[in-house]
Amino acid sequence: QVQLAESGGGSVQPGGSLRLSCAASGFSDSRYCIAWFRQAPGKEREWVAGISTSTLTTWYADSVRGRFTLSQDNAKNTLYLQMNSLKPEDTAMYYCAARGPLSIAIQCRGPVGAMTYWGKGTQVTISS
Repeated sequence: QVQLAESGGGSVQPGGSLRLSCAASGFSDSRYCIAWFRQAPGKEREWVAGISTSTLTTWYADSVRGRFTLSQDNAKNTLYLQMNSLKPEDTAMYYCAARGPLSIAIQCRGPVGAMTYWGKGTQVTISS
């Protein structure tokens, strides 16, 4: 049973940084897509970034490319989302999600309905 647990959210001023963590367990030794999504109040959940566990290829939404960076620590079974130059519009609940095991390589861009496993989320608030 795959389980995901996010942490690292908080409240920072515009221009600040946060690092979110997604601790994963229950993965088999296979190919998975692990992604971050976010949902602001009154808005739909949107894909932010994703990584293929087999190739370590990463993908980013245009709104965060150049500011957010994915990395993973295999020893800790943890995926990180480093968020820099944060803006008020980055305020949202951030979720870690996964799909797999996959039989073929895919671009890890969601969508929401394709993701099988979800964490409970961590709140990020950007405000002065």
